[in-house]
Amino acid sequence: MRTYLHSVDSDWFNQRLVGVFVTVLAIFILLAVRLIYLQVIQGKELRRLSEINSIRLQDIDAPRGIISDRNGHILVDNRPAFNLYIILKDAKPLDHTLTKLAGLLAEPVEALRTTIQSSRKKGAYAPILLKEDISRDTLAAVEVHKFELPGVQVHVTSRRHYLYEGHAAHVLGYLGEISSDELQCPPFEDCKGGDYVGKFGIEKAFETALRGKRGGQQVEVNARGQVVRVLETVDAQRGQDIVLTIDQSLQSRAEELLAGQAGSAVAIDPQSGQVLVMASSPAFNANNFVKGLSRDQWNELISNPLRPLENKAIQAEYPPASTYKIVTTIAGLEEGAIDAQSSYFCPGYLSYGNRAYRCWKKGGHGEVHVVRALTESCDVFYYQVGIAVGVDGLAKYAKALGLGAPTGISLDRESKGLIPTSEWKLRRFGVPWQGGETLSVAIGQGFNLVTPLQMAVLAAAVGSGGVRYKPYLVQSARSADGQVVFEQKPEVVANTHFRPETLALTYKGMWGVVNDPRGTAYLMRIKDVPFSGKTGTAQVVSRPKDGEVVDPQSLPKDHAWFVAFAPSVNPTIAVAVMIEHGEHGSSAAAPVAREIIRLHLHLPEDNTTKIIDQKTRERIGGLTEPAAPPTEAGEEE
Repeated sequence: MRTYLHSVDSDWFNQRLVGVFVTVLAIFILLAVRLIYLQVIQGKELRRLSEINSIRLQDIDAPRGIISDRNGHILVDNRPAFNLYIILKDAKPLDHTLTKLAGLLAEPVEALRTTIQSSRKKGAYAPILLKEDISRDTLAAVEVHKFELPGVQVHVTSRRHYLYEGHAAHVLGYLGEISSDELQCPPFEDCKGGDYVGKFGIEKAFETALRGKRGGQQVEVNARGQVVRVLETVDAQRGQDIVLTIDQSLQSRAEELLAGQAGSAVAIDPQSGQVLVMASSPAFNANNFVKGLSRDQWNELISNPLRPLENKAIQAEYPPASTYKIVTTIAGLEEGAIDAQSSYFCPGYLSYGNRAYRCWKKGGHGEVHVVRALTESCDVFYYQVGIAVGVDGLAKYAKALGLGAPTGISLDRESKGLIPTSEWKLRRFGVPWQGGETLSVAIGQGFNLVTPLQMAVLAAAVGSGGVRYKPYLVQSARSADGQVVFEQKPEVVANTHFRPETLALTYKGMWGVVNDPRGTAYLMRIKDVPFSGKTGTAQVVSRPKDGEVVDPQSLPKDHAWFVAFAPSVNPTIAVAVMIEHGEHGSSAAAPVAREIIRLHLHLPEDNTTKIIDQKTRERIGGLTEPAAPPTEAGEEE
């Protein structure tokens, strides 16, 4: 029995040993066959690949989406750009390559070495950018000598192109190289160092939509780093196209009228909140940011006292001056402090406490009611209304009309302005509100601060019967094949529900500003198409005290305001214009607003009157003189 079991075990072991031997033999046979195939049959091709070729991956940048105005006029697109790179592993001998390349670029060799040194951490096979957007002549020279420039490559990419230099610059914005902090943020997770992203304006606000999706390709390169063939390509996806609400023709004209001075102009559709014009002066050339600003160019921009990088339409804050009397009128009527029969006598000043508060018209306006007070901008009348309503009552209606808070427009760094209240002053300064401060607030001075966009929203809300829409700049976003991805709808943010009597009296007063011979902007009227508005002259500093002798030339000039909506009935446009140090709203700001209105309503130039002032004549040009100049029209302050 024991002998039998030993025999069985031996047979089983021998069978397992034979199985293992056969398996090992089969593996060796397969390896031998594979080696024969690789070394004999494919040996020549594989030797070539191993010695002189390698496979690499290359990125394909996605073209950014195009930006156009409401009528389809392209404002921003892309153009081809040729960027020069070097791969250190392939650029041997490096000294010879750099010397040859420096001669073609007409640049010092040391400049190229410095660029390479600052990017060595990228790795031997990583392309190092030597020069962006080379000229076609340089491109041709590099291509002719490419066999003498191992490791040097030219990549074709798209480069942002702003078609009109400085046009709508603060709306469109500009691009800049992505920062290390941005690379850590989720919205930029598909970006890499060296990418250009939106830094300001619409380019920043809609960066994700405009950027698109990067593609790539697998290429075979030889020992000199030159592409032999493309093995596989994944196409980049172009960014979405953005259609703005801006009207390019209106925007361009507004910028022409603002040229050479600091200021802004905003125009809005009162029935939707669409922004038709947002001009800020002076502007900047966004193409310079794409090319890369030199230190001198940057210092020139930031040191310019006219602040060209500031979007004055949404970031600059000013006292609203007499344009605020629209708010005071509505507050007085809604609170019952005044009505259609109310009147005050204006002798040219109002005694309050131990001080005389002056009216802009030294001789006074005499007995005035609400409509005439608004038409002629009588300060004394509004002092009285302010006293009756109080600072908190004024603030209630100012905020209802959109002042004192950001409008919510899709641009960053929007200022909120300031509408003072008694509680605000106590919290801010630790002292109670004084009655005399209310008088200043009632005529738009004092602590009041607003932006031009806020005042355009206010004018639009009054013109639309008290309905306030959120202003917006982007009409829609479309994919590369034209499909609508996003479409903005009008959004009502407040319905003030002002009484019809309040609106009717306010309309009459604003209509009189432009169309009544005694109105402060009578010379700005448009024949056959009446529009309504309000002038304002904002004091930059306090006026000299009575008896104080001050050189007028040493005082900064006052800011000029004009707000309006047109036509007076069923308006289709509301405008706010601010000219810094323009002195008078009627002569500096109103002509700009009138020209925007005229173009919007498609009226010929001979359908408008023309101001007598020579400065305005030079600014708007080509308009006819009024048939008979008014005898009582005046300018504020």
